[in-house]
Amino acid sequence: MNKLTYKELMFISLMLFSMFFGAGNLIFPAFLGHSAGMEMWVSLSGFIITAVGLPILGVISVGKVGSLNTLCSRVHPWFALVFPILIYLSIGPGLAIPRAGTIAYEMGMSPFLPADLADKPMMLFLYTILFFSIVLGLSLSPSKLVDRFGKLLTPILLTLIFIIFIKAVVTPIGSFKAPNATYDKHSFFQGFLDGYLTMDALAALVFGIVVVNTIRSKGITRSSFISKYMIVAGLGAGALLASIYSILGYLGASSSTIGEAENGAQVLTIVMNALFGQMGTALLGLLFTLACLCVSIGLVISCSQFFSGIFSILSYKAWTVVMTIASLGVANLGLNQILAVSEPILGAIYPIAVVLIILGLLGNIARSVYLSTIVFTGLFSLTETINHIFLRDSLDELLAYIPLYQAGVGWILPALLGCMVGLVISILYKPTTAQNLSYTKDVG
Repeated sequence: MNKLTYKELMFISLMLFSMFFGAGNLIFPAFLGHSAGMEMWVSLSGFIITAVGLPILGVISVGKVGSLNTLCSRVHPWFALVFPILIYLSIGPGLAIPRAGTIAYEMGMSPFLPADLADKPMMLFLYTILFFSIVLGLSLSPSKLVDRFGKLLTPILLTLIFIIFIKAVVTPIGSFKAPNATYDKHSFFQGFLDGYLTMDALAALVFGIVVVNTIRSKGITRSSFISKYMIVAGLGAGALLASIYSILGYLGASSSTIGEAENGAQVLTIVMNALFGQMGTALLGLLFTLACLCVSIGLVISCSQFFSGIFSILSYKAWTVVMTIASLGVANLGLNQILAVSEPILGAIYPIAVVLIILGLLGNIARSVYLSTIVFTGLFSLTETINHIFLRDSLDELLAYIPLYQAGVGWILPALLGCMVGLVISILYKPTTAQNLSYTKDVG
C-alpha cells in the first residue's frame, strides 16, 4: 500500500489532536480569554502561534528528518542518547502523566466527594489506581490507537466542547470586559508567551514516534510518504487545536463580567455553572477526565515505544507496565510536589527542544551550527535553572540585562549567538568529503 485514504488521514489527525489536548490545554485559553476580555482575539492570535504553531512544527520537523534520534544525532551522538531520555522522563512519568492523573481526580472526582474525604490521600490513591488501570489497558495495544482515539474518545471530547459552545452562543452568559493590566498594552505578546508556556513543543517530539508507527502500521514504508503524511496529520491537528482554543477563549472572555477567577479551572467552573447549573460540574468533570485520559495514554505509549527500542531487555508491554506504575507512584505525591520538583527541570529542557525543532526545519545545515546553538542555549537554560532552584533567584538582576529574560524567553539571544558562532566555524573549517558523507548518512 502506497497511500492513505482521506478517512485514515482524518483519524490520524484526530488521534494526534487528542494526544496534545490535555487538561492544561483546556485551562490556558479559557483563562487567557477571561483575563484579556475585549482584547481576547488579539491575545489568542499570539497564543495560537506558540501553542499550536510550535507543536505542529515539532511534528513536521520530526517527520522531515525521520525520527527524534536522527534529529538529535545532528548535534552529537551522546546528545542523541541523553536528550531524548530527558524529554521522555520529564514529560512522561516525571510530570505530565502523573499531573494528568491528579488533575482528573481534582476535577472529575473530588467535587463529588464529601468534604472530609476529598482531601484524604487514600481517595487519590484509589482513584489513580482506577485511572491508571484504564490507561494501562488502553496502552497495551498501540496499533488500535487510531480506532480508540480517532473513532471514540476524540469525537466524544469534541462533541462535549461544541455542545458547551453552542449553549454559550444561544444563551450568552455575559459580555467581554476591559482587559486586565497584563493584557492591556501588550495583549498579543502576552498571549504569545502564554502559548509558549504550555510546553506542547516537547510533546510534539515525543508523539512523533507514535504517528510514525501508526502510519507504518497502515502499510506505508517509504520515508518520503511517512514524512508527507506526518505533515498533513500535523496540520490537521493544528487546525483543530486552533479552533478549540478559539472556542475556549471565547467562553473565558464571555464569563469575564460574571465572576473573578485565579486560574483556568475556576473560569471553566464559572462557565459551566452559568450554562448548565449543577449538571455543569459533572459535565466539566467528564471533559477533564477524557482530556487527561487521552494525553496519558498517548504519553505512556510514546514512552514505552521509545524505551523498548533503547533498552530492549524489556518488551513494549513490560515498559508499559513500568511507565504506568511509575506514573501512579509519582501522582500520589500530590500535584504541588510534582510541579515544585519537575517544572524547573522541564523549563531547562524546553528551550533546547524549541531550538532543535527550528534547526530541524532548516534542513542539512552544518553540524557545527547544531552543536554550538544547542550548547549556548543549554548553558543559558542550565544557569537559569540553577538560579531558580539553588540560588533562589539571586542572579535575576544580572540575568535581567539579557533581552527578553523577564519575559521568560531569555534563551533567544544565546541561541542566536550560538548559531552565528557555528556558522563562522563552518566557514573557517570546511569538512572533508568523507565527513560530509558521514554526516549525510547520520541525518538520513
